[in-house]
Amino acid sequence: MSRQFELVVGAGVELPATLSLPTGAAPHSAIVPLHPASERSRDQLLFAHLAEILPPRGMAVLRYERRGDDVRQEDQVADVVSAVTALASRDDIDAGRVGLWGFSQGAWIAPRAAAEVDRIAFLVLVASTGVSPAEQMRYGTAHHAREAGHGEDAARKIAALRRVYEDYARGKIERYVAQRAVDSVASEPWFELAYVRRTVPEQPGFWPDLDFDPVPIFARVRVPTLLFYGESDDWQPIDASIAAWRKAAAISGNADLTIVRLPGTRHAPTLGDRQERDAIAPEYETRLLRWLAEHALVDTYTRTP
Repeated sequence: MSRQFELVVGAGVELPATLSLPTGAAPHSAIVPLHPASERSRDQLLFAHLAEILPPRGMAVLRYERRGDDVRQEDQVADVVSAVTALASRDDIDAGRVGLWGFSQGAWIAPRAAAEVDRIAFLVLVASTGVSPAEQMRYGTAHHAREAGHGEDAARKIAALRRVYEDYARGKIERYVAQRAVDSVASEPWFELAYVRRTVPEQPGFWPDLDFDPVPIFARVRVPTLLFYGESDDWQPIDASIAAWRKAAAISGNADLTIVRLPGTRHAPTLGDRQERDAIAPEYETRLLRWLAEHALVDTYTRTP
């Protein structure tokens, strides 16, 4: 059981939020989930799952609407800090036990926030990517092309197209060069899998974080961190991402780093790549609750009746 409260968070913007509070004795630990790039809603499947399983075990969950799509990382971090500040100001929240949960893009934002402010007590990250957004997208689009049966030639052409697209975004080449590259392959059956715009944006700079290097950020994280990765991932190179975190932990001296590979899952912690409540991997839920219990953040990791 939990109590639901509506509030507003955000840095210079008003973002509707839902706070799910436990019914037991306060103050409570709390967690703030952060969005994947593809979904801005506070009702995202994995957010709703957290709000279902954590309050009965003594942890509050604050979910909010992201301010839009293609939001700069700096703005997302500012919104996170606003949400954490709002929680920490409440008498029913233990300000020393407020952490972040991030999925995909949110797993870049959460470490940035933890590196910049000292009031974040822990991190839970799902599909935390240890390479740049540009490299991650080249990997994911080529993977999907192969998976769709278009072969290695298509995968190479997608990677080449995306490199041209990235160079235009960086301001290194003229727009007509990028548009010509797009036009030359727009009729290919794999074109939509390249995730580039059919008409190139009017100005470069439309992807400001494409060269973001997560390793220096990871190396500034010194709080307990739980990482979930799929058995296979269609959007990022898992081994490279795990290596990035281990390298970062060695630099920072963070000994409290837990890495979990989830059988039968891909980018999301769901079985069969389904986006449904009953597809959420049981091992994900069990390991999450166990880790939170071990860190005195929830009361128990066993399932409630």
